[in-house]
Amino acid sequence: MTPKKILLVDDSKTALMMERAIVEKRTKYQCVTASDGQEAVSKAIEEHPDLVLMDVVMPRMNGFEACKQMRRQAATREIPIVLLTTRGEETYMEAGFQSGCNDYLTKPVHGEELVKLLQSYLGE
Repeated sequence: MTPKKILLVDDSKTALMMERAIVEKRTKYQCVTASDGQEAVSKAIEEHPDLVLMDVVMPRMNGFEACKQMRRQAATREIPIVLLTTRGEETYMEAGFQSGCNDYLTKPVHGEELVKLLQSYLGE
């Protein structure tokens, strides 16, 4: 059976490395990465991930816009999108859900919390 695939999106190499370590150490999921929203949209179409875990504040295209674009594409419309960001203000959370995300987490994320959330969408 092919492992579930998660697209991790963040402009911070450190954040990507930490998220990937949490996911790959504690689950059987496979990770692919993108460093901004524009690349995320392309990779989502190309890779068909089972879930997207995406930062909001990024260059070229932010997470809100990338989320909207993924929701407009038939190939990516149904993929669960979790926004993971340092911006915990209510206005940002509202904008996240309006852009089409399924869930919204704030950094720093606790490994156990992230794993439980991913498993709630993807199963073991």
